[in-house]
Amino acid sequence: MKESIYGQYAQTLPLVMEKLVQAIEQFQTEYRHSFGQSPYEHFLHRVKSEESMREKCARKGLPATARSALWDIHDAVGLRIVTHFVDDIYALADYLRRLDHVTIVEEKDYIRTARSRSEERFSRNAET
Repeated sequence: MKESIYGQYAQTLPLVMEKLVQAIEQFQTEYRHSFGQSPYEHFLHRVKSEESMREKCARKGLPATARSALWDIHDAVGLRIVTHFVDDIYALADYLRRLDHVTIVEEKDYIRTARSRSEERFSRNAET
């Protein structure tokens, strides 16, 4: 059996994801209490599979190591949130910025800088 590409962090990643999920669910609770509706339509989350992460390392010309997977690529844990309104994604982004256990590594705002309607999205890489 191959060693996990996530190394010693393989067992921790689902816990990290769950902590982020709980934070977003807390945001939803607070938002629903204030505005009477959920801030999002869909919320999906995952830990990238070992195979998918190995393939991504190869595509990027990186060794298939925990360092590459966790420090160079930054998407071992993925969250996809589809909001009702553009302002809702910014409210969620602000909420995530204020979390003590999250450090924003990189933000890409494809909503404000979209070249086309289909490109409107907000991307954030974070560390916990």
